[in-house]
Amino acid sequence: MEDIEYKLEAVKATPVAAEDIDQTFRSSCIDLISAALGGKVLGFSDEWFAEASNLLTPTAPIRQPGKMVFTGAWYDGWETRRHNQAPFDWVVIRLGVASGTVEGIEVDTAFFNGNHAPAISVEGCFNLNDDEVLSWKGERGGWETILGIQECGPSQRFGWKLDSPTEKQYTHVRLNMYPDGGIARFRLFGHAVPVFPDDKEAIFDLAAAQNGGVAVSCSDQHFGTKDNLILPGRGKDMGDGWETARSRTKGHFDWTIIRLGAPGLIQSFIVDTAHFRGNFPQKVKLEAIDWKEQSEPGADAEGWMGIVDDIKCGPDQQHPAESLVKDKPFTHVKLIIVPDGGVKRLRVFAKRAF
Repeated sequence: MEDIEYKLEAVKATPVAAEDIDQTFRSSCIDLISAALGGKVLGFSDEWFAEASNLLTPTAPIRQPGKMVFTGAWYDGWETRRHNQAPFDWVVIRLGVASGTVEGIEVDTAFFNGNHAPAISVEGCFNLNDDEVLSWKGERGGWETILGIQECGPSQRFGWKLDSPTEKQYTHVRLNMYPDGGIARFRLFGHAVPVFPDDKEAIFDLAAAQNGGVAVSCSDQHFGTKDNLILPGRGKDMGDGWETARSRTKGHFDWTIIRLGAPGLIQSFIVDTAHFRGNFPQKVKLEAIDWKEQSEPGADAEGWMGIVDDIKCGPDQQHPAESLVKDKPFTHVKLIIVPDGGVKRLRVFAKRAF
């Protein structure tokens, strides 16, 4: 790594073991560049063997041994040509939120073995002009170091937690790969810095990931992750919702807790079971809490209160519900499904409390 010409400042970061990446970041952060959130590849140095847009796919990489395409073996990731003469290959990504601060990074080289990226670095900028950002290409431009040069290896997940999360917010990031090769997935874990309406009486979705919402915990996510609940849109199939395993115990229920992007006066909800046609919950309940502690509230924390009448669910539809408590601020919402099943999205329409 000492021979790399493009020098970056050393940012203190702690490696995170592959098996610990999800629990380290998924309960407190969102993936700021996920394609499901609206992250977009704006440009790249090369993508001869596999497209750079694959980096942002929210699902895990897959392998199809023996599948060949025009350029060679098919890979679920980003792969560039051999023998790059520049110091690195690069891809520029616009975040899926207005802007965000960064706590950690994941680079997954799954199934790239012998053609994997030997090393990476990540830079960021705050700039509202996509064309200007792209004009910098592989040059320094206005980029600032988020993560200095880190070694990678074949077919595994690599994670780094910044010792000091960025205070500056970013609109774009550039992933640099030294000197060339393949990367399956790229995750940028952090916090959305939303642009709230100036009108304090405005009602909008405070659970949405773009507005700073985070799904912090759940009882089960066997078939679909809790993080999907707060994504934009209504999804494309059952795979991009929250779905739990089947229960066999009388009185069973599952739950997930969402931290709102700001304390809010909740006015109404939508519980959406889009695409869940034979596995929707029988009913759902909604509770909220005004939590003052540093840690996140547990499902059994004191202070949870019911704020809607129980909602009887049906297949593949939106279920609107008015809040029974519209004048008290809340910081977190708990969605309870009885006894189990799948929910596509949860919308929490509220006014900012402060």
